[in-house]
Amino acid sequence: MNKIKILIVEDDPNLGKILLEYLEAKNFEISLAVDGEDGLDKFLNNSWDILLLDVMMPKKDGFSLARDIRKVDQNIPIIFLTAKSQKDNVIKAFKLGADDYLTKPFSIEELLARIEAILKRVPEKDSKELPEEFSLGSYSYLHNQNLLIDKDNKKYSLTTKENELLKLFCINVNNKVERNAALIKIWGDDSYYNARSMDVYIAKLRKYLKSDSKIEIKTIHGHGFKLLILD
Repeated sequence: MNKIKILIVEDDPNLGKILLEYLEAKNFEISLAVDGEDGLDKFLNNSWDILLLDVMMPKKDGFSLARDIRKVDQNIPIIFLTAKSQKDNVIKAFKLGADDYLTKPFSIEELLARIEAILKRVPEKDSKELPEEFSLGSYSYLHNQNLLIDKDNKKYSLTTKENELLKLFCINVNNKVERNAALIKIWGDDSYYNARSMDVYIAKLRKYLKSDSKIEIKTIHGHGFKLLILD
């Protein structure tokens, strides 16, 4: 059985170490990030079962981090750990999609009980791995090799960003991919300049796929994109 994976984002080194060692001793797999930007990077580059987020942190506070995470994943459980006990902060946390909120100082045994309670309510993740090859109309797409092959065996070597975009579209084929979610997942933030960069990469993907009229990367104005494969 795979271990439950917890990402802790906490800038207090002493508390971070205590949480890491305690939860590892309880047979969880733990990673520790020391600020909000580090936390977002670790979140985007791995798969997690639950997140523990401090609120007051340098570079990116816990609320901003949670807002970015929710653009990518609406369902992953989040527990805030904070010295801020004011009612307004608690309400803000839950409006951002928090599953629980613990005020410092807290009992580490209580934290464990809350983690276990949340995990019992959350359905297990689908552990099915991505196929090595996606079939896109007359194309074969090998995402592990950054390679797109057409029906005439012409090969297109994709850049890392092109590959990540096409893979995201394939995972969500015929469903909308939110623009901001794609930017945060692949570029790390949804700034104006990254958005313009993404538009360039999508134009390139459309060029690669243009020989098959049954494939379309459709722009949904104000929202995102949808990879359509017509019958």
